[in-house]
Amino acid sequence: MKFPYSEKVLEHFRNPKNVGKIEDPDGKGLEGSPACGDMVAVYIKVEPETKVIEDVKFESYGCASNIATGSVITELAKGKTLEEAKKITWKQASEELGGLPPIKAHCSVLAVEGLRAAIRDYEEKHGLVTEREETTPEVVRRRLKHVMNPLTGLDIIRTEIILKTTVEDGVVRVVVDLPSDHQFASAIKEDIIEKLGALWDVKQVEVVFTE
Repeated sequence: MKFPYSEKVLEHFRNPKNVGKIEDPDGKGLEGSPACGDMVAVYIKVEPETKVIEDVKFESYGCASNIATGSVITELAKGKTLEEAKKITWKQASEELGGLPPIKAHCSVLAVEGLRAAIRDYEEKHGLVTEREETTPEVVRRRLKHVMNPLTGLDIIRTEIILKTTVEDGVVRVVVDLPSDHQFASAIKEDIIEKLGALWDVKQVEVVFTE
């Protein structure tokens, strides 16, 4: 039986580049795939004048393809401007790795989306987003799919701990089905505020716990 991974995939899997977390990043993105349980977080540091990605790191929870694509995507992005990095595609990542098994192609998509999410996070924080979508409860829930529930390793929407979301006059209110003294309540609250607070028309984020 032929081993499904190329030598290049195995090399990036065994010796991945840019692994880790950037403390106080300029932008960060988290993407997860329900298809195989893989997740990838991407962190970037950006030179404010040139908009060049000076440093980029990733954390991965997943298979060899997930780790290898995270490694190659960060290598491709480093030294590029934000606009150049946005153009990196999953096909480009797959080709750099000498191809991926069809069943694992979504892993390269995951890494690219993680990078794009980190760039979008930076742009939102610095008022660089040109296409402004009005924040609605649906937009809020879409954003909350990128907030993890540490109890399960899945997002807080899929684990159904969000009871209600409302948006009114720039104030977003999120009701979470956890006691306020829960060990993960503080971390979840902080992540929710970070994910929603950068939206252009949001003035305030209120996170309410059930107890």
